[in-house]
Amino acid sequence: MVLTQDELRSLVEVRHRSPHQLLGLHSLGEGAGLVGRALVPGATKVELQPVHEKDKPTIKLKRLARSDVFEGVTREASNVYAYDVVITWPSGQVSRSRDPYSFLPTLGESDLYLFGKGDEHRIFEKLGSQVRVIDGVSGASFAVWAPNAQRVSVVGDFNDWDGRRHPMRSLGSSGVWEIFIPSVARGAHYKFEVRDVHGEISLKTDPYGFFFEVAPKNAAILWDTRQFPWKDDAWMAARRQQNPMRSPVSIYEVHLGSWQKKSATESFSYRELAAPLVKYVTDMGFTHVEFLPVAEHAFYPSWGYQVTGFYAPTSRFGTPEDFQYLVDELHQAGIGVIVDWVPAHFPRDTWALARFDGTALYEHEDPRRGAHQDWGTLIFNFGRHEVSNFLIANALFWCERYHIDGLRVDAVASMLYLDYSRQEGQWIPNQYGGRENLEAIEFLRKFNYLVHTEFPGLMTIAEESTAWPLVTRPPYLGGLGFTFKWNMGWMHDTLNYFKRDPIYRKHHQNDLTFAMLYHSHENFILPLSHDEVVHGKKSLIGRMPGDDWRRFANLRTLLAYQWLFPGKILLFMGGEFGQTAEWNANAQLDWWLLQAGPFHEGARRFVKDLNQVYQAYPALWQGDYDHDGFCWLDCSDHENSVLAFLRQSAGGENVVLVVLNLTPVPRSGYRLGFPRAGRWREILNSDAGCYAGSNSGNLGGVSTDPIPSHGHPQSAALTLPPLSAIALSPEK
Repeated sequence: MVLTQDELRSLVEVRHRSPHQLLGLHSLGEGAGLVGRALVPGATKVELQPVHEKDKPTIKLKRLARSDVFEGVTREASNVYAYDVVITWPSGQVSRSRDPYSFLPTLGESDLYLFGKGDEHRIFEKLGSQVRVIDGVSGASFAVWAPNAQRVSVVGDFNDWDGRRHPMRSLGSSGVWEIFIPSVARGAHYKFEVRDVHGEISLKTDPYGFFFEVAPKNAAILWDTRQFPWKDDAWMAARRQQNPMRSPVSIYEVHLGSWQKKSATESFSYRELAAPLVKYVTDMGFTHVEFLPVAEHAFYPSWGYQVTGFYAPTSRFGTPEDFQYLVDELHQAGIGVIVDWVPAHFPRDTWALARFDGTALYEHEDPRRGAHQDWGTLIFNFGRHEVSNFLIANALFWCERYHIDGLRVDAVASMLYLDYSRQEGQWIPNQYGGRENLEAIEFLRKFNYLVHTEFPGLMTIAEESTAWPLVTRPPYLGGLGFTFKWNMGWMHDTLNYFKRDPIYRKHHQNDLTFAMLYHSHENFILPLSHDEVVHGKKSLIGRMPGDDWRRFANLRTLLAYQWLFPGKILLFMGGEFGQTAEWNANAQLDWWLLQAGPFHEGARRFVKDLNQVYQAYPALWQGDYDHDGFCWLDCSDHENSVLAFLRQSAGGENVVLVVLNLTPVPRSGYRLGFPRAGRWREILNSDAGCYAGSNSGNLGGVSTDPIPSHGHPQSAALTLPPLSAIALSPEK
């Protein structure tokens, strides 16, 4: 097996697509001996020394034609045996390891076939970097999809970042390149050196990397995310039996870098954040936390929405195990964890996914489909099997390796419409001439089906801002399959209402009642999210009219309306205590406000009590999506800006009556019909003195009278505090 000049040149120029065919130890034929070759730039001497069979020969390799290719032949053996490559460097240092070019591929034909079909759901165990032991040899396998590349090498701190040292082999038409490198251990830094379709060489980070350097550096770090000793078995077992739609769900939305900080410039790590966050969320009574995107992102002001490492929690706050620790601690405290997931788009960073092999690999070539006009990002090609496989496996990865309980999918509307934020002529219709992105629809259905079937009890949440039908209905009914959808219409209408001076509210009461006209169309979450407290929109308390007393009374009433209205609940951090300034991702919340007078602490205590009441009364969550779980008692008193409604659990066993007085005028003797006769207890009053209210209301409860009203044979006269929400329930 003599090297031709073309073969030698291909090795020297690092252009051979299958270097394993030429490098390593090979038979010269029956009885003819063995030939060994190694490509070792900078070496002064190279030998192949047997590992197990001491009777096998050591082969001394000689440099070929002033190249970095070394070759040697032995006639003393005919069968290939295990050996070490022993290299002497100019400094006199000697290194020894098994030869990367002596191992078979770590991906089989079935792996590559399923990946090509888009059905290898655990592709994160095959591509990227994997800590492995093969034939008793410890090392790491590397594999990357780059079908149009001319050559791919692994470079890292273990080979002086030299692309000549470890060129990978192409695994045929799959487009995957692969190599196993012995002795490379956890913590090694690496990238892929890609000679693209145009012959240009660039360094690319690993699309499947589990851990990365802290930005602005971007090397991937070899890691194993399977070693964490989880202690949340009880939580995971209970979750499998749970139906989120018929469970209490109140979500505290958190940005990890700005909830609390060590100092003005230093953030807490995942581990350091665990104790105070668990304590606070537990004390406040939220059922879940939702983290803004935790996947690695180079551009911090994107808040995580421009992802460069889809399989890695950001290293800004620690290691993968540190993030697992945070999730585990929350689970042990009985708190669910939702993460923001961003499959709609990715940034244009040339070292990440963009034009990975010199072509539009993960994105579309045509900017009318592949470029996002609003965010300056690139749009995934959902119709390409390997790309949809990358994303769907990514969703499963977060659920499996990090025990995530829910995925909130960002910017779903931008995925569904081909003409999203585009003018005529700036988009390409689908095959039927329509504006629907058929590939994205199929992707979302498949994603939801797999997540829900593989992880029962897990929730998926769509941020979808249009009237796309059946977002939260199963795929077999033509739906997208999400568990929940953010009710953006409710959010905008409600905030528009509450920012108005109460004198004008009687003309806009439909803002608060309109949501019930479409409530049964989807399984809604009522969000007051991070998007509503930035970019000049003001904080929640900053939107409220009037003096401090009125502003905080309005805030408490808004939050009560959110908690008591049908649908699950999401509140962004700071809203619970009336954060005055808009959210700043570079600074912690203004916790000092809790000591700056009674209003902020009163709001915080009110949200805590809201959660307590919410969870204690199944009427407030069990029938969120049932027709008989809600009914208006009176939504027509525009003149007084009073709204009243009933919430009840399945079968009407548990009932809560809610009344909102949305002006600063207290009202006594306000008669409302009651569905049951007897004594009703006031279980919540946003005007209570402990919340810094005026402390009026129905503290001793009310008894009904046999006076028909509002369609009921009995009624009661109530005291409605100014700018307030009260809730009553029958005494047992």
